[in-house]
Amino acid sequence: MKNIGFVGWRGMVGSVLMNRMQEERDFSYFHSTFLSTSQIGKYAPSIQGKQELFLQDAYNIELLNSLDIIITCQGSTYSNIIYPKLRKTGWTGYWIDSASSLRMNDDAIIILDPVNQVFIEKSINNGIKTFIGGNCTVSLMLMSLGGLFSKNLIEWVFASTYQAASGYGARAMRELLIQMGQVYNTVTDFLTSSTATILDIEHTITKFSKTDSLLVDCFKVPLVGNVIPWIGNYMCDGQTQEEWKGQAETNKILNTSESITVDSLCVRVGSLRCHSQAFVLKLKKDICLTEIEELIQSHNEWVKVIPNDMKQSLENLTPIMVSGTLEIPIGRLRKLHTSNKHIAAFSVGDQLLWGAAEPLRRMLRQLL
Repeated sequence: MKNIGFVGWRGMVGSVLMNRMQEERDFSYFHSTFLSTSQIGKYAPSIQGKQELFLQDAYNIELLNSLDIIITCQGSTYSNIIYPKLRKTGWTGYWIDSASSLRMNDDAIIILDPVNQVFIEKSINNGIKTFIGGNCTVSLMLMSLGGLFSKNLIEWVFASTYQAASGYGARAMRELLIQMGQVYNTVTDFLTSSTATILDIEHTITKFSKTDSLLVDCFKVPLVGNVIPWIGNYMCDGQTQEEWKGQAETNKILNTSESITVDSLCVRVGSLRCHSQAFVLKLKKDICLTEIEELIQSHNEWVKVIPNDMKQSLENLTPIMVSGTLEIPIGRLRKLHTSNKHIAAFSVGDQLLWGAAEPLRRMLRQLL
């Protein structure tokens, strides 16, 4: 029975991972050691299966060296400190990580097994030991359009993203909810007044939102009643880092011999934990819409093609309906007037599941 170490399991992504692993009874297949950077010596969580009773030191290199697999959701700072130190000791175990810092390393594979399982298996056979979760919007895009990518039908794709607060972290989700409460408290009397007009209410909200009263520690500007057209650091050619990841990570995940052009405009919106994306893509050949839908639907068991009508779209293609599920609905599929090879689509996915925790869980199961 392998010894598995867990770091960062109390955070948001880590908590989702723990819940999924308990749902699938994954802990029955190995011995667990829970590690902490700040709670060393306290009781470990109670789970099914064999485990250490107390939290261990996540910075203890000797202890980490005794583990067969380490799965971490602790973040890039921890990975940047511990990973190179651990490898320098000669540790040959498997490192599974949700953080972004190691993704583009030559000795690391970005994991999304419904899309790149063959490449993952080949990498394991070739001795690769480092497996990293991908960027959330990239993973969700590939899950939704995997049927077209797998057939090498996409010449280029442009994604307009509508990204949830959860992508910034738990503090950001809390900040958005606090902003909602602050705005409501500002106009609560207006809402019950028979004389206040909606323009009075809107004016009050807008004026309040432009003051320093709203909590904006994470996003620097209000997210409630707003959108933020910038995610990540500036890179080059006007791109942000989040937009740069689209092409870089897509091609690494797919292990393409010829790069597929992927570009995007990434925007933060007031959704809690589901990212949405509007795609415009150019196919390499003219294919009928029915065949496109069949290719997408048959690619994996989680993608779900939604008929392009109002009722189905409103019922199935929104963040609220998808939140907390593994489903990847894709709809609004149609050919654009610009060309028969140009396709539009809209997809939604849970940023914390397929966008973060689920690929890690499934990678761990493969290595047992």
